[in-house]
Parts: sequence; structure tokens; C-alpha cells
Amino acid sequence: MNTNFVCYYRVSTTQQGQSGLGLDAQRQAVRDYAQKVQGTILDEQVEVESGKRSDRPVLTNAIQRCRETGATLLVAKLDRLSRNLHFITTLQLSKANFLAVDNPHATPFLIHILVAVAEYERTMISARTKSALEAAKRRGVRLGNPVIQTAVVKSTESRRASCLQQYSRLSPTIRDLQSQGIMRLKDLAYQLNVRGIKTSRGCQFTPTQVHRILNFAQ
Repeated sequence: MNTNFVCYYRVSTTQQGQSGLGLDAQRQAVRDYAQKVQGTILDEQVEVESGKRSDRPVLTNAIQRCRETGATLLVAKLDRLSRNLHFITTLQLSKANFLAVDNPHATPFLIHILVAVAEYERTMISARTKSALEAAKRRGVRLGNPVIQTAVVKSTESRRASCLQQYSRLSPTIRDLQSQGIMRLKDLAYQLNVRGIKTSRGCQFTPTQVHRILNFAQ
């Protein structure tokens, strides 16, 4: 067997990619294997992407590197390549040599079986999760993070209170401008802006915002 390797590591989230969670274990596994067979690691490439996706540029580059050097693509586990049977079949048909440390002696036929099982398990997990969520909804269970939902409600209420407070404060100013004959919303917004008055978010006024203040004052 060719003892030159291009190592490919994949993690599913940006957080894992940045923190090294899952990445360190993959790197250690392939390095241990390369040392065991007295192989040489020519290159190591890391991709942050879901195993469901087949358009993975880093993997494409790693395979191209293998073709250029005659090396074997080395991964820690077969599912780091993919749990998609079509993807693995396409990879095999491309004549790219690859090897998974968790099953280094697997034949192409066995690889097909392992990936098919993994793909089936992924589909079943997805179906069970969807079914469980639908059943929970029917029972009236509120889904999602309640802490986040509460925070969103509080933030919305706080923003609304701030707006109403400002509307109350600005209503007399706008009425005074109207008494001077300034009636168009565009002109009223302009007068507020030239006076340096800002919205509750620190922005300039628009005719729409002036209209809201007038409606509040009615």
C-alpha cells in the first residue's frame, strides 16, 4: 500500500472548527495510524461542513492533492467523508484511493454496506425527531428555548415602552410645529431632525415615524 497520506478532517459546525472539538480526536487517530504503518503525512486539510452536503471544496482539494502525489486520502472515520451512499459511490468510481482508520481493511462492498446503514440510521433519526416534535405540538407543548422566548418578549416590551415614552414626549413639539403651519409629514420629520432630535434607536426621523407619533397623540 502507498504509505503517503493526505489527511482529511471534517467537523459539522463552525464552533467545533474553532474550538477543535472533534478535530483533535480525528487528527490523533490518523497520525497514530500513519505512524503504525510507517506512513508519511503529506498534507492535512480541515473542512467545516455537514456530512449531508456533497459540494465540499476542501475535500475536492484533498482528493486532487492525492491524485497529484499518488497519496491515499486518510480519514479517522468513514462518516467523516459522508453518510451519503451516492457520494461514496461517486468517490469510489473516481478511482481516488481512500482509507478510514476505523475500518482500514474494508472492501468496497463492505464500505457500501456501512455507508448504507449510516444513511438509513440518519434518515430514521430525522423521521423520529420530526414525529416526536409533531406529537409534542399536538399535546400543546411549546417548543423552542423558553429562556430565549422570554427574553424576546421582554425585549419587545421594553422597546415598545421606550417608543411610547418618546411619542408622549414629542407630541407637544409636533403639535407646536403644526400650529406654525408645518403640516406635511416630510416637513415635520425634517424639523425634528434639524433640531437634533433622534428616535429611540438614535436615528433620524422619517415621515412614517412622525405619522405613528400623531396617531399615538389622537
